[in-house]
Amino acid sequence: SNPDTGGGHTFGAVFLEVRIRPRLGSLRVSRVVTAYDLGRVLNRRTAYGQVMGGVTWGIGFALFEHTMVDPSTARIVNPNLSTYLVPVNADTPKLEVMFVDRAIGDSDALGARGFGETPGTGVPAAISNAIYHATGRRLRDVPFTQDKLL
Repeated sequence: SNPDTGGGHTFGAVFLEVRIRPRLGSLRVSRVVTAYDLGRVLNRRTAYGQVMGGVTWGIGFALFEHTMVDPSTARIVNPNLSTYLVPVNADTPKLEVMFVDRAIGDSDALGARGFGETPGTGVPAAISNAIYHATGRRLRDVPFTQDKLL
């Protein structure tokens, strides 16, 4: 494999900013900047949509989504969307998205790589790092809820 191709893997970086209200323990993601190397970008609009969906999923995973299990019956307590929290448009700030957009020489796919879930994978870690930089507390267990911030 050519070392310039990265072995067919897509690479990315996520930087974000959070706003925390210390007395309430509330947290809001206020800014997201991402950069990805997915080879040649075949369709910028769909690639941006993939990033938007991945970042929203990552915010939901880090801040909202939590399956609760009753320890005495082993049943899921929140089995539907009426009690299972997911992010909405108001929870996702405007994104700044950058693509390297450089064709891969030995790729069979017009110089592109697969993008898939890449945009969502770095978001929970970036939120954890932003919380650490804002509060000095290192949180490692998602979701990062108010009780963990107080």
